[in-house]
Amino acid sequence: MSDQVNEQELVDVLAAQTKVDPKLIRLVLKHEQTFINKAKANAKGEVDIDNDDLVDYVTAQRDVKLDELTVESILDAEMDYLMDKGLAGYID
Repeated sequence: MSDQVNEQELVDVLAAQTKVDPKLIRLVLKHEQTFINKAKANAKGEVDIDNDDLVDYVTAQRDVKLDELTVESILDAEMDYLMDKGLAGYID
């Protein structure tokens, strides 16, 4: 999580959009951050994350009891939030 993101606000928005328990959302975000931290940046310093790989990684964690569709909806809602804030985008 970037310092520019209010984590509580993010979790509140995601919980409202996905109807998932905020504790579970925080767990998904924690595993997502671990996955991103392990990813390698390209020459421009950008990290290209494959959404399917990320969903597979998160759902493979022992403490995550959510199905793939739920994890994907959380991550999609998070990406929408970050794009609305101008903090993330898709690489073509």
